[in-house]
Amino acid sequence: MRGGGAHEAAAIPAARPTRSHAAAKLPDRGVTPAMKAPKRGAAQGSIAAMPEQAPLLRVRELVTTFRTDTGALRAVDGVSFEVPRATTVALVGESGCGKSVTALSILRLVASPPGHIASGSIELEGRDLLKLSEREIRDVRGNAVSMIFQEPMTSLNPVYTVGWQIAEPLRLHQGKSRREARARAVELLKLVGIPEAETSVDVYPHQLSGGQRQRVMIAMALACEPKLLLADEPTTALDVTIQAQILELLRDLQQRLSMSILLITHDLGVVAENATHVVVMYAGRVVESSPVREIFARPMHPYTRGLLESIPRPGRDDGRRLRTIEGLVPDLRKLPPGCRFADRCALRIEKCTQQEPPLLEVAPGRLSACWRANEVSS
Repeated sequence: MRGGGAHEAAAIPAARPTRSHAAAKLPDRGVTPAMKAPKRGAAQGSIAAMPEQAPLLRVRELVTTFRTDTGALRAVDGVSFEVPRATTVALVGESGCGKSVTALSILRLVASPPGHIASGSIELEGRDLLKLSEREIRDVRGNAVSMIFQEPMTSLNPVYTVGWQIAEPLRLHQGKSRREARARAVELLKLVGIPEAETSVDVYPHQLSGGQRQRVMIAMALACEPKLLLADEPTTALDVTIQAQILELLRDLQQRLSMSILLITHDLGVVAENATHVVVMYAGRVVESSPVREIFARPMHPYTRGLLESIPRPGRDDGRRLRTIEGLVPDLRKLPPGCRFADRCALRIEKCTQQEPPLLEVAPGRLSACWRANEVSS
């Protein structure tokens, strides 16, 4: 396992306000003037209203496929978004929508075969990671870009001490000696709040609790002070107290290191407290992109609205049941014509089942892939 993805990418695995909307069927008014296409030359799906400074990460029309016995499956289908510098962007959606595959694609860790990054571009400070050689991308993993995976017990190598695993990227990318790397590993364990770091550096993953293993993965990811951290469900399977501690730790470290975070989650509470911008994915595509406050106050896609309405609210005692999103995600190998969410949408019209809506700017700084976006938000 030495030199594998968990060491190169330096693992890290990452919440709930709500707003209710009427689900009554709305009249069909077609495409409104506000649903204008992006300016000529701009890629669909780019995040609008971001800082004018060039973003740290720019993903454009990314397509990642998997070969199956029954045909090709496009797990990521034309995904575009940006992550500004020193900012947290949340990638949101239910299980199987393509969030984790998008993150793995950024680091080119998609298993091939059966996976394959078919097209698109992934630019880190203007450098397309898809055009780098294998040696060049290895220099990026764990150095400029690190990743926290969902499950620390399977991401950490059970036959090496946690200190050795934290020290490995320091020796690989920064040329530190064993003694220097070990000393730095102790510093990092202290930084992430591991008690008795001088002795904990020599323990094995199974000797630590789940929360401590998560902290070790964060230490691994931050060893080389990356510019971008990909946090894939970093608080999954942790109790709420440890979740809060891990998220607070990430916020504190982000401020110290001025790094950007792509936070992958299905928990909108985490999004509300930690992100400044949200990218919502469904069935492999981006369906909405918006600043956090606006998306909670006025979602502009039926799927986003459904996610928000399915969240319990503290103090709610009106006897109403939480809303559920009926139906299932479509089979990505046999996609229906039109909108991928149409079969589950109470607001669908005939056009929704015939033409797939493009991701357009429907309000300043807001993108939505819905023919009735402005009506959804009313």
